Amino acid sequence: MKRIILGSNSPRRKELLAGLEIDFTVDTGNNFKERVEPGQEAHEVPRRLSAGKSHGFHRPLESDEVLITSDTVVIVENEVLGKPRNRRDAVNMLHKLSGRVHEVVTAVTLRDVSKEFTFSVSTRVHFEELSEEEIAHYVDKYQPFDKAGAYGIQEWIGYVGISSIEGSFYNVMGFPVHRVWHELQRFL
Repeated sequence: MKRIILGSNSPRRKELLAGLEIDFTVDTGNNFKERVEPGQEAHEVPRRLSAGKSHGFHRPLESDEVLITSDTVVIVENEVLGKPRNRRDAVNMLHKLSGRVHEVVTAVTLRDVSKEFTFSVSTRVHFEELSEEEIAHYVDKYQPFDKAGAYGIQEWIGYVGISSIEGSFYNVMGFPVHRVWHELQRFL
């Protein structure tokens, strides 16, 4: 059996991967600088970032290791929303999502010493119109600065603001575990 390494600081990814009952370790040592290149097609951004995180891993992989890296973005009207830098950025992102449909795209890269595979999953999310008070309450109480698009579907804003989704709920949380399970089985 291969040793699985999750190259992510995300508590949600750790929780979701653990839910698959897979033994893994977390190693976040990485020298990749995340940035969106101007003019890059929005749906390719998470694939490039996920693969970049894999190749930016701080050491060579050993023959019995598989590294899993991932990146999630929110796309609204072809604009890529990553993690907000501060409160103002989070509020602005939620205003952009309010009353609209957007896509959450997560890419996952599986890599060992001899091969690599990157895939992505997309989910459409329908947001209700949000009031100024709702946005301020959510940002101030939940501090969503580590979440793409400045929200977590599993938090208060998801309860009151999301009317429906088309696709994987777990993908919106940042890790499409159903697809990870199947692709990992093929990869191994």
